Amino acid sequence: MTAMSMTSMLAWQADGEVGLEGVRVVRGSSGFRALGRMIRPGSGRGFTASYRLVIAEDGGLQRVSVTSATPEREKHLTINRTDDGFWLLDTGSGSRRAEFDGAVDVDLECSPLFNTLPIRRLGLHREAGDHTLPVVFVSLPDLEVELVEQRYCTVSTLDDEGAAVVRYSSRDFTADIVVDGDAIVVSYPGVAHRLRT
Repeated sequence: MTAMSMTSMLAWQADGEVGLEGVRVVRGSSGFRALGRMIRPGSGRGFTASYRLVIAEDGGLQRVSVTSATPEREKHLTINRTDDGFWLLDTGSGSRRAEFDGAVDVDLECSPLFNTLPIRRLGLHREAGDHTLPVVFVSLPDLEVELVEQRYCTVSTLDDEGAAVVRYSSRDFTADIVVDGDAIVVSYPGVAHRLRT
């Protein structure tokens, strides 16, 4: 850790269903590491999941490992991004290498922390911007991986209270995400809101 590193514990409550996400985040000057757990006990698709996330100093994802569990099964996935821009996906029972159209971000379903990644990397909370990005999307609890297109557009930069708003859209879903001064999600309407600690 560098002298500028800062550690915090964050938690989000799911909107419209029973669910929690808790994470320990260690932030450096640009990169950060996170260790998180999600619990969604709802009927039909109830699951628990845990993840480890490493973001490089350039803001791009370096490594993420996810474990998900349902009453029927447990699954694992590790994703590494190589220096030459390829992705290595390992499920424990097989691996593959993919380019994913130059994507540098990963989005884990139901997790507001992962929406922080492109917002923070692009500085959309500090300076207005509008970006349509290829993103590696990981579904829960199945851990299926697909390439999706996501758009992040600044609605308002940081105000006097240290909040910014970034409009997120993918497929037919749109939400105005509120983030703090570190671009970490405070409110993600329809998905989750951060609990005060």
